[in-house]
Amino acid sequence: MSILSDKTKAFLQLEEKYGAHNYHPLPVVLERGEGVFLWDVDGKRYYDFLSGYSAVNQGHCHPAIIASLLAQAQKLTLTSRAFHNNILGEYERFITGYFGYDKVLPMNTGVEGGETAIKLARRWAYTQKGVAENQAKILFAEGNFWGRTLAAISASNDPSSYKGFGPFMPGFELVPYNDLAALERSLQDKNVAAFMVEPIQGEAGVVIPDKGYLEGVRDLCTAYNVLFIADEIQTGLCRTGKMLACDHENVRPDILILGKALSGGTLPVSAVLADDYIMLNIKPGEHGSTYGGNPLACAVAITALTVLKEENMAENADTMGELLRAELHRLNSPHITTIRGKGLLNAIVIKHTNPDASIDLCLALKDNGLLAKPTHGDRIRLAPPLIITRSQVLECVSIIEHSLEKSLAI
Repeated sequence: MSILSDKTKAFLQLEEKYGAHNYHPLPVVLERGEGVFLWDVDGKRYYDFLSGYSAVNQGHCHPAIIASLLAQAQKLTLTSRAFHNNILGEYERFITGYFGYDKVLPMNTGVEGGETAIKLARRWAYTQKGVAENQAKILFAEGNFWGRTLAAISASNDPSSYKGFGPFMPGFELVPYNDLAALERSLQDKNVAAFMVEPIQGEAGVVIPDKGYLEGVRDLCTAYNVLFIADEIQTGLCRTGKMLACDHENVRPDILILGKALSGGTLPVSAVLADDYIMLNIKPGEHGSTYGGNPLACAVAITALTVLKEENMAENADTMGELLRAELHRLNSPHITTIRGKGLLNAIVIKHTNPDASIDLCLALKDNGLLAKPTHGDRIRLAPPLIITRSQVLECVSIIEHSLEKSLAI
């Protein structure tokens, strides 16, 4: 492995001394990004195969997004929702038309989007479905990940998320992912308000359900008068080769949660979309955020969504994802047991006997000019910006091949 420079060591030491120890990043200190590339403080260039956990779908520092950011930042950045501003209504009209919903509730982070969706579902259950006060239940799929707030970890079955942080949120129940029969059994409880699910489980290691699962979820939720909440924070916005991962099965969730690439990786922006019969149960003063719907976020989000369509990023994600998986299969590497994905949300599962093998591989990838991160042990997520080209994909597969041989050689 490469030796860290004194400059890199100095930055790492600053974080170690003054920052909370709640992350364990790879030992690389980045200072610049453009398109599919990142550069560290020593000037070394890397392919970015994490894309800020899919927040940078449009590529680092996309010129049009940065131009919108700068132009709006020089005029008005924040008013709070105590007053109107001239960008919010324009953004609300744009995004609701873009995705085909009556209303949007703007927030900042993805986890806030999840919390907002749950509040909307509970309120709908009490005012529309007739569930008794404080009896509403929200179902979640096992293996889910949507953040680390107390509500989010209350929905988790991963001890690394919830251990030592109880007591937990009541009214949350888990059902197996990709199991329609189990979901239907749980939906027979008349107190169930909603089922919240990732169309593809990203943090779990890019776990893709069987064909027809999402369509089945939609049908069951409709049959049992339960809201279908789609967590598209990571899978949405062209990442999987469609605008939404739900589009692969032509299903429309009752509540749609978006985040991450909604700003092209420039600032926290999230959105919850629903129709009036759900959204209008929330009254003034019952939910909101100081920064939610701020003018800067609204201007940036309009541009971030615009360039996704104008630059055909869903189509490129689909084509380049097919190429990436085909080339990885072509390697026939003894070190890879599984290759899976949709579009440019992909993962490999590595064969190893060393518990540190996934870290060793990511360090080798870093040394060879590609940044990726393991998730859940032996799974390496491969998710470059959606603007990646054919020649770049081929170069990256070569880097992966070399790094596998270097780090996992038997």
